[in-house]
Amino acid sequence: MPALLGLILPALLPVLADGAKGIFNFFTGGATAEPANMDERIKLMGAELETLKALAALDQPSPNISLWVADLRASFRYIAAGLIVLGGLVGVGTVLFIDATAAPFVNSYLQGVVGPVFSFMFGQRMYLSLRGRK
Repeated sequence: MPALLGLILPALLPVLADGAKGIFNFFTGGATAEPANMDERIKLMGAELETLKALAALDQPSPNISLWVADLRASFRYIAAGLIVLGGLVGVGTVLFIDATAAPFVNSYLQGVVGPVFSFMFGQRMYLSLRGRK
């Protein structure tokens, strides 16, 4: 049962977060902390802008980087996740072909290693499409 949680929890995390947000909005009436006047609003927008600048500076590659290196760097987590899923499926097929009695090991491997990666790649997108968002 705990191995099944490792498969289901990453896929359900966006649902749980959205549900908690909905419950919080229900009890607070959807009221959020808003600036009281225009001066506070301008300060808040300035702070948000500085935060975005800092995040952009952290994610900025060096200026003389090749375009293919920048593209590879940007897509690395999806490439790694795809390799884990494909490698896991090929490995599982190989193990089952060699020894059909290894099914408990294969099930444990799929739930423990490949499952969370698959949920990361497709769980949130599936949830957002079910909710009607892009």
